[in-house]
Amino acid sequence: MNIANRITIVRILMIPLYIGFLYWNRPWCMIVAGIIFILASITDTVDGYIARKYDMVTDFGKFLDPLADKLLVLTALIIFMGMGRIPSWAVVVIVARELIVTSFRCVAASKNKVLAADVFGKLKTIFQLIAVSCMHFELSIGNWLPALGGYFSLLIDILFYISVMLTIFSGFNYLYKNREVLH
Repeated sequence: MNIANRITIVRILMIPLYIGFLYWNRPWCMIVAGIIFILASITDTVDGYIARKYDMVTDFGKFLDPLADKLLVLTALIIFMGMGRIPSWAVVVIVARELIVTSFRCVAASKNKVLAADVFGKLKTIFQLIAVSCMHFELSIGNWLPALGGYFSLLIDILFYISVMLTIFSGFNYLYKNREVLH
C-alpha cells in the first residue's frame, strides 16, 4: 500500500463526511461540505502526480482511483438532484455515460488494452468539479451579496450544462475512438 493509494482511500473516506455535512441542517454546513468536496477533488491530482512521479502506479490504484472520482462526483450530483438544484435527466445522462465508459474499459481490460481518458473527458471532469464546487457556495453568495447571487447561479448553471454537453460529446468520442475494442 503506497502513499498514492492511501491518498485515494482517504478521498473515498471523505465521502461519508461530505454527505454528513450536506445533510446536517446548519447554515455553515454547506460551506464545509464544499471545502471537503474541493479538498477531495484536489487529492485526485495529488495521488496521480505522486504515483507517476515516484513510479508508484499499481493495478490497485488503476482500479481504485477512477472509482473514487466517480463516487465523489456522482454522490454530489445525486444529492444536489435530490435537493432540486439540478435536473434528474442531467444526472441520468452523466451516470449513464460513466457506466458505459467504465464497462467499455472493462471490455478493453479483458483484451489487455488500457484506454486512457482523452482531453474531452478531462474537460468534462474539470467543468463538473467547478460547477459542483460552486453549488456549495451558491446560497451563501446569494445571502452575502444579493446583487450577485443571481449572476453566480446563472454562471453555475452555464458551467453545469457545459459539463453535461461535454459528458455527452466525450462519451460518444471515447466510444468512437476506441470502437475496435468491440471487435
